[in-house]
Amino acid sequence: MQDCLFCKIIGGEIPAKKVYENAGVVAFLDIKPSNPGHLLIVPKKHYKNIFDLPLDAWLEMMKAAHFLAPVTKESVGADGINITMNNEPAAHQIIFHAHVHLIPRFHGDPHKPWAG
Repeated sequence: MQDCLFCKIIGGEIPAKKVYENAGVVAFLDIKPSNPGHLLIVPKKHYKNIFDLPLDAWLEMMKAAHFLAPVTKESVGADGINITMNNEPAAHQIIFHAHVHLIPRFHGDPHKPWAG
């Protein structure tokens, strides 16, 4: 997609600190991280969000998250990891290219994903 920020990152038009890449997905550091090591895992092909993301692309994203979670946790010394996806504006999706957030968590950090 021509105006998609993540498509431009995937295509190399916009620089990003990529930490993982395979045939189907790319993972890179979030430019405005919630915590150190906050990653975005995105499919290389453009899909808006979970509602048009095919199962095989979702599974590739989850395989990458499964691999990256322990690596990230250890590399930044985190106490835990959140894995989340925002879908549509009501769920706070801002970039309309499907992506999963992998957010390292630390005891006492101020990040609160939701109340309840």
